[in-house]
Amino acid sequence: MIRPRRTLLALSLAAALTGCALGPDYARPDAQVSLPETYAAATPVAQSPGVASNWWTLFGDSQLDALVSQALASSPDALIAAARIEEADALLRQVDAALLPQIDANASSARSRSILPNTTPAKGMVRTVNKLGLSTSFELDVWGKLRRASEAARAQALGTRYASDTVSLGLAAAVTQAYLNLRAIDAQLLVNTDSVSSQSRSTQLTRTRFEGGIVSQLDVQQAEGALAAYTAGQVQLEKNRALAENLLGLLVGQPGLKVAAGDVRSLPVPPVPPAGLPSSLLEARPDVRQAETALIAANARIGVAKAALYPSITLTGTFGHESKDLSQLFSAPSTIWSLGAGITQPIFEGGRLRAQVEQVTAQQKQSLESYRKSVQSAFREVNDALVSMRQNTEAEDAYTRAMNAAKRALQLAQARYDAGYSPYLEVLTAQRTANDATVAWVQNRQARLTSSVDLFKALGGGWKGS
Repeated sequence: MIRPRRTLLALSLAAALTGCALGPDYARPDAQVSLPETYAAATPVAQSPGVASNWWTLFGDSQLDALVSQALASSPDALIAAARIEEADALLRQVDAALLPQIDANASSARSRSILPNTTPAKGMVRTVNKLGLSTSFELDVWGKLRRASEAARAQALGTRYASDTVSLGLAAAVTQAYLNLRAIDAQLLVNTDSVSSQSRSTQLTRTRFEGGIVSQLDVQQAEGALAAYTAGQVQLEKNRALAENLLGLLVGQPGLKVAAGDVRSLPVPPVPPAGLPSSLLEARPDVRQAETALIAANARIGVAKAALYPSITLTGTFGHESKDLSQLFSAPSTIWSLGAGITQPIFEGGRLRAQVEQVTAQQKQSLESYRKSVQSAFREVNDALVSMRQNTEAEDAYTRAMNAAKRALQLAQARYDAGYSPYLEVLTAQRTANDATVAWVQNRQARLTSSVDLFKALGGGWKGS
């Protein structure tokens, strides 16, 4: 009967070691939002079947490329995200260690004196004990508590990587948009500088005409007032540029950053996704993936909490040597060993363990809704970016016509004034209209490029062709 009992014990142990894990197994939930299969919004600009994750290089600006690379390498936000990955990896190793036997080495030496019983007069005995050995303990994961904990930690570690990708994507977008703002200010500075130069020549010419009795003092005052206004505008734009440089310096982790002048008008418009791009690509967004890993972790923690309601079984063992003389510590008669098993079953916890199950279940529900919200928000952001790109593209044609018409009107007004057919106020009005039209075109071009950045960010950084 001994052999069948041993066989039954072995089978029971094997069943325990491969026991099922409590708690729900993860399955990707339905986002519960009516998402079309594809994005139907088409934008009348160059389309591309695929864009790499380094989408900012599409602007063809080496200085922008360098700034984004510097930000991704040295920005405090990027470094914080990297440290969080290290923290999550360390936590995962800690949790996984519980799945393995714990082995400790121990050594001791003790000397004691005790009274021998039944001796008159009482006699003492001095005893020396030297011990050296190994001890081990191993918790049988019968209910899957340790496996579920490992599942949660693994999802959390993966989530920190997606969080880091989200930080990198947001940082690249922020640097690019700040750079576009700087280049738009540069373009406005060029426009205003031309206006200052033109107005300065016009003011000098008006003074000369006044001295010759051709024009009145009113024309001189109007010309000088316009020159002063353009000069003040130049100072304001230079201040705005310095502030834009400061923001870029903060984003790339380089206070006091200086960026050479450029012009937003020289930057190309990046391509957009082809019409019919599947909306399922939202699943590749790092923030959506991060939300899903948080849901996976919360789902696994339900199993951990439920397993705490059931008995925990621990195997223990020791092996070593014990002797009163160190010289005989490793001799055969000094060998000692022990094997044991323990079981712990919660009896009364005042409802604490069941409350923990309810707590993690509620947390799982929160994570589920957060995941659904992230998918819905991602879809809205893509649609918003596509709408902005389409509207800004259509508006650019109108702004171009308005700018060209204003420039021609300025030429006509200047010619009429030079010929003596109109007052100087007509020239000033035409100059102001031309400047406003050019600045409006620049601002719309900036908005168009910025909406491209918004689209890249909304799509998770580039896309793959079909």
